[in-house]
Amino acid sequence: MKEYTPVSEQEDFIGKAVVNAAFKVHKALGPGLLERVYEVCMEYELKKAGFKVQRQVDIPIMYDDLVFDEGLRLDLLVDDLVIVELKAVDLVNPVWQAQVMSHLKLTNRRLGYLMNFNVPLIKEGIKRIVI
Repeated sequence: MKEYTPVSEQEDFIGKAVVNAAFKVHKALGPGLLERVYEVCMEYELKKAGFKVQRQVDIPIMYDDLVFDEGLRLDLLVDDLVIVELKAVDLVNPVWQAQVMSHLKLTNRRLGYLMNFNVPLIKEGIKRIVI
């Protein structure tokens, strides 16, 4: 059995900023908008807080010593350490949590968030994922 290692202080600091940004965006906009709207607002809030944010980052797939560039894409990558997958849906599909875990593994990152903005209280829509 693999021993659990906590995320780094830097990853934890970024994670707290991501959650804080989600609270700000959700408080200002509420539920019911398109995912893309929340994505640009999250990017803005995190950049305003001093973080480097990349949107729609392609993830290459390594298979049998080959690299495939098509297929997977991250919504947000913060300071090249933390992955954020955003949704704006009525029902969260459990496969999305597995998707975030796969993104973490494929990019050698440890901390990710699955966030659904289509909820009355944003804390109900945030899932922290550590591998």
